[in-house]
Amino acid sequence: MGNENSIWMQDVEMPSFMALHEDITVDAAVIGGGLCGILTAYYLKKAGLKTVVLEAARIGSGQTGNTTAKITSQHGTIYQKLIKEHGEEKARQYADANERAIEEYRKLVSKLNIDCDFTDCSAYLFTLNTPELLEKELEAAKQLGINAYCTTETELPFRVASALCFENQARFHPLKFLSAVAAELDIYENTKVKAVSKDAVETECGNVKAKYVIFCCHYPFINFPGFYFLKLHQERSLVTACRNVPQINGMYLDTDGDGFSFRMHNDILLMGGDGYRTGENPCGGKAADLQEISKKYWPESISVASWSAQDCISIDGVPYIGRFSDSEPNWYVATGFGKWGMTSSMASALMIKNIIVKGKSQWDDIFSPKRFNATSAKGMMKESIQAVRGLGKRFFGVPQLALAQIQEGRGGIIEHNGHKVGVYKNENGEMFAVEPYCTHLGCQLEWNPDEKTWDCPCHGSRFDYEGNLIDNPAQSGLNKKKIDL
Repeated sequence: MGNENSIWMQDVEMPSFMALHEDITVDAAVIGGGLCGILTAYYLKKAGLKTVVLEAARIGSGQTGNTTAKITSQHGTIYQKLIKEHGEEKARQYADANERAIEEYRKLVSKLNIDCDFTDCSAYLFTLNTPELLEKELEAAKQLGINAYCTTETELPFRVASALCFENQARFHPLKFLSAVAAELDIYENTKVKAVSKDAVETECGNVKAKYVIFCCHYPFINFPGFYFLKLHQERSLVTACRNVPQINGMYLDTDGDGFSFRMHNDILLMGGDGYRTGENPCGGKAADLQEISKKYWPESISVASWSAQDCISIDGVPYIGRFSDSEPNWYVATGFGKWGMTSSMASALMIKNIIVKGKSQWDDIFSPKRFNATSAKGMMKESIQAVRGLGKRFFGVPQLALAQIQEGRGGIIEHNGHKVGVYKNENGEMFAVEPYCTHLGCQLEWNPDEKTWDCPCHGSRFDYEGNLIDNPAQSGLNKKKIDL
């Protein structure tokens, strides 16, 4: 399932850019060529700064290419939570930033005449059981100036107890949009950043001197300063794409706990849900479960693709956007977007441009990476315990499998000559063995049977069965091992 391309990757040919081949000096270096990095570079360039994008692989090849591409300020039942935990003023900043992001997409699509299937539509939260929760969210949304209402009438093939509607939202084809914006930028692909020190950015292909360094690489790979590894975790989000489904004009998200999501792209329904924390999928079968549920709702549907994405989750559910840390005032960061990378990417680009050019943004308080409150303290403690558990399993956990128990097409951790070894055996009986410890901070990895990957339950780094790095914050692949049979 995890090896399939998303529908976005299947119907667009992305532009290609050369790797960096010399040392250069610029005003701003943006690390990461996803939607956030491309938009940030675009607005910095428009503000007159000489800006480059440094992308480790190909632009749009990460989370942007695997999103469900909803452009919405409706981020679950977040507004009642924001008012309670941060106060009305900061909650209004969050709402305003995301509403502004939607409008900015409309302006940019029109200004650049981008053919990206941009479609205005309404977004709905729905519940089968707890209409009271949505009533509270409606009150919070109205309090913050968002145009919203509740209804029991939807396009879904089942009855709902309530549905909260935000009007004037949108959806689009993210890679068509990305490729159009990227055409105006200076981009270096296949240029992995190895280290950053003050104004010096070191890559595998050359060095960049930049007054401003912006980390738009999904998960910051610099541990100190910033300590983002204590403030973030990662989750896998699954999507199945189905044809032969009646047209649905709105976008829908379930609030009852399963997190099922529905939206159309032309004649294809995208259904998301059944996600999990990275490193916590020992049994597998998630993709099959999601397809089974889509068949339950739409018996005539035909699955045409399945894929997954990785989401960065902050400890209080609000992204970190702004200055990276006090000790590095010219570094900037945008991370922790949760499931809402489209509006968060645009809001980040606008914010970082304003902070660099004007010294501040109107949304600084709510998104400040320096913020800390009771929720932050509780979340940081939870992440610390998770890391200790992962490290503890490395040193004290006993492998439950023997080599002979690893079946074809399966993987797991065994003990071999007194050492733990991660083993995957393909359908032909060929074995691939790695050292099963994350190269980020050393946590023991877990086998993900759905995607045939080694996933870190501490901070979400991922590696393929051969040990090659897939997702940050790790910066290098796994050590390969040899097994004497």
